[in-house]
Amino acid sequence: MAKIDFGGVVEEVVTAEEFTLEKAREVLKDEVIAVLGYGVQGPGQALNMRDNGINVIVGQREGSASYEKAKADGFVPGETLLPIEEAAKKATIIQYLLSDAGQVAAWPQIKACLNQGDALYFSHGFGIVYKDQTGIVPPADVDVILVAPKGSGTTVRTNFLDGSGINSSYAVFQDATGRAKDRTLALGIAVGSGYLFPTNFEKEVYSDLTGERGVLMGCLAGTMEAQYNLLRKKGHSPSEAFNETVEELTQSLIRLVAQNGMDWMFANCSTTAQRGALDWAPKFRDAVAPVFDELYESVASGKETKRTLECNSAPDYREKLNAELKVIHDSEMWKAGEAVRALRPENRKTKA
Repeated sequence: MAKIDFGGVVEEVVTAEEFTLEKAREVLKDEVIAVLGYGVQGPGQALNMRDNGINVIVGQREGSASYEKAKADGFVPGETLLPIEEAAKKATIIQYLLSDAGQVAAWPQIKACLNQGDALYFSHGFGIVYKDQTGIVPPADVDVILVAPKGSGTTVRTNFLDGSGINSSYAVFQDATGRAKDRTLALGIAVGSGYLFPTNFEKEVYSDLTGERGVLMGCLAGTMEAQYNLLRKKGHSPSEAFNETVEELTQSLIRLVAQNGMDWMFANCSTTAQRGALDWAPKFRDAVAPVFDELYESVASGKETKRTLECNSAPDYREKLNAELKVIHDSEMWKAGEAVRALRPENRKTKA
């Protein structure tokens, strides 16, 4: 393992150079990996494993849109594309990648498919950590492991295809076979991780739920909306408000942050932008700190889990979700976004 200094805190990180794909193939050579669920994480992880020469099958409900997607991606009905329980019975490693609510609903059937020495794999600690609410308590004679890519399933696939790989965290919750860690690292490399950071199930789910509701999605969406609305209220046009709120961030500044960090991005902006950012960043930090305290407590207490399971298990979940997403899609800000994106050179129709 490589020891890396993260600002004075040294962590051991596993790289693809240290735990090679060849080693991963050797560890997994006698395994049958069933990817249960082909929605968010399932496609990227399944396709990457298949391309890496791993024996992978997909379990998905026949007739669903995800089933048709798996078929279109080359998984063969009756051979490598099977009903969920049938795939689980064939597997020695079950990658449990159904939605959190879906995992709860399917758990009694999946638990019955686990045999001594099998491995139960998660990409999110939700089901295990909040077992009092989910009811997911694995048998004592199976490995329980986690590889959590730090990105969407789409990014897991695109990063694999462009050769960059994705950062992932990994954890072992239960080592029944003595091989749990090797299995975990092998699967991490097989699904396309370039780097694997150690964690545990609890820390993974606490950080993940906080991040999704915070900077990664909820905070970002809310902050963008607040700034856009302010600019519009002050008389700025939709295009100007959108460009200064979203377009410059996504098409320029965040790419500079990704390359070399926030300080480097600041250093490559105008002196006026630098001064303003340095002065106002602490104000925003202090303003949102209480919100983050409230958010983390809501995650740690299980309140967010209760809310998620209640909403996502409702029979009209999909209809309500689509209605909420439609409000965002139909808002002026994101209609302005459609118009701005249409002006990008790659999106313009070439005139004959």
